[in-house]
Amino acid sequence: MTGHNNVDSAKPVRQGEELDINAVDSWLKMQIPGLTGQPAVSQYAGGASNWTYCLTYPDRELILRRAPKGKKAKGAHDMAREYHLQQALKPVFALVPEMLALCQDATIIGTDFYVMEKLTGMIPRKNMPRSVMMSESEVLQLCQNMIDTLAQLHSVDIHQAGLSTLAKGEGYIDRQITGWTQRYNQARTWNVPSGKFVADWLVQNKPAQETICLTHNDFRFDNLVLNPEQPSEILGVLDWELATLGDPLLDLGNTLAYWVQADDDFLAQSTRRQPTHLPGMMTRRQVIDYYCQARGLPNIDFRFYEVFGLYRLAGIAQQIYYRYHHKQTRNPAFKNFWIFVHYLLWRCRKAIRQAP
Repeated sequence: MTGHNNVDSAKPVRQGEELDINAVDSWLKMQIPGLTGQPAVSQYAGGASNWTYCLTYPDRELILRRAPKGKKAKGAHDMAREYHLQQALKPVFALVPEMLALCQDATIIGTDFYVMEKLTGMIPRKNMPRSVMMSESEVLQLCQNMIDTLAQLHSVDIHQAGLSTLAKGEGYIDRQITGWTQRYNQARTWNVPSGKFVADWLVQNKPAQETICLTHNDFRFDNLVLNPEQPSEILGVLDWELATLGDPLLDLGNTLAYWVQADDDFLAQSTRRQPTHLPGMMTRRQVIDYYCQARGLPNIDFRFYEVFGLYRLAGIAQQIYYRYHHKQTRNPAFKNFWIFVHYLLWRCRKAIRQAP
């Protein structure tokens, strides 16, 4: 049995991340006709990047996203880009929340922010809520719906949607290899491998051709909103911060780097953040086959994309560990990330050695 107690809810606002709600409220009432009353403010956990709040008015709930405080990497936390991308995508990809207002006036809260409709539903985290009982066939259906959704996104006509100027596009795979190699090297600490063997292999084995389409780049179960009454149904896709014009198979490789299946070793299991271990879930191999079938692609040698996804995840983990190592964050959860970096690079080498 499922129900409304499984709906994802926001928590009290974290200290130091408060919103000037009076400023936001008076600005919003000029943008959204018919908005009345005073909003209660709560905040969503997760998302180490942009801060996400729930504004609960007497008769409607809204979501506000803003950049965090402090120094920002070039191109990161671009609220206007995120807003316009979702606005352009909405007519051709219904699973995007509706955009309501974008504020680029720094006098309101000191940074850009935007407001969108709230998609109310369940977000699948490491484990499904206790009260959610899904049969193997329902779990398989959810898994297929997820891959179908990604295939549907990759099939969006970017010219028709007015998104062809969103990013450079061509040369994407080259830029990704160079970029992640650079980021890994800059964040490297004494206790992790050089990663050179994997980086060199990626350069030497990059595909002869790339396809350019709209990619999400963080497509995971915990960025989906599910129907609490029927959890195999996807109501929305969240977190478009990393979306760009890229290669669809690289996008799938990034998704599969996070995919911990039931028979993976204990190190992988210790990092699982989504319910990909449930009976009925597809294995990574089955996901690849299903995706290729959904998009009418011939059976491809997926090794390059698999290795890249794991290499990129090693880079992400190492960037986080670097901050812990240099005492820029005290979060004890990051203490052993260097072990995970070793593990991911070992998985890269293992995949490379497997004959296509």
